[in-house]
Amino acid sequence: MPDAKNRNGVPEFLDTGFELKSHLATYLHLSIPELERQLPKGSDVLAGLHPGSINSENVTSFYEEKVGTTHLVELASWHLGSANYIADTLRLQEMYACGHVLDFGGGIGTHTLAAAALPQVEHVWFVDLNPHNRQFVRQRAESLGLTEKISIHRDLLSTGDIEFDTLVCFDVLEHLADPSAQLLVFLQRLSPQATALLNWYFFKGFEGEYPFHFDDDELVAKFFQTLQS
Repeated sequence: MPDAKNRNGVPEFLDTGFELKSHLATYLHLSIPELERQLPKGSDVLAGLHPGSINSENVTSFYEEKVGTTHLVELASWHLGSANYIADTLRLQEMYACGHVLDFGGGIGTHTLAAAALPQVEHVWFVDLNPHNRQFVRQRAESLGLTEKISIHRDLLSTGDIEFDTLVCFDVLEHLADPSAQLLVFLQRLSPQATALLNWYFFKGFEGEYPFHFDDDELVAKFFQTLQS
């Protein structure tokens, strides 16, 4: 059997998504054909759960209580359908990730699993509000033999007082009601020489196809001012 590093590199992600379909079918108690029929509908089903408006009061409960396993299907569909983009973020992670790694808003665990397989990474702290995401990643880590290098958490506070050498936060900041405040929280938890791998997409789409994103002009301006400072 190949070792964890080989199984969790970019080529393996492009080939199987780190066995994503198999893992998800098992978690959802579906056959692979049944899962494959659901995957193309993932985004539409998740959008159907949208409450009409997302704000600082309901955004946490939406992701923690409302989306359920639908979020798993939507994320799986996106990671498989946008594999080249995800692979580029994994290549970036391979270049910079080391020591103690925080994967904030880690979703279905793609970056956590890949980081944990890197020899220069000591441990990965996976943080996600959705309890199904956490349980799914826990099972994936067990399946891939990476349990000892991964800790699963609901929020950053529950990770203790660890200083992180690498922060991974891909496709998350646009889902936060106050991304500027989150940047400041990150700063408090990063080691002096840490690397932060971040991206953002503050745009709801030309036809509202990304209803879960915040795009308020003042919010975006404050975010970039905070980032620059």
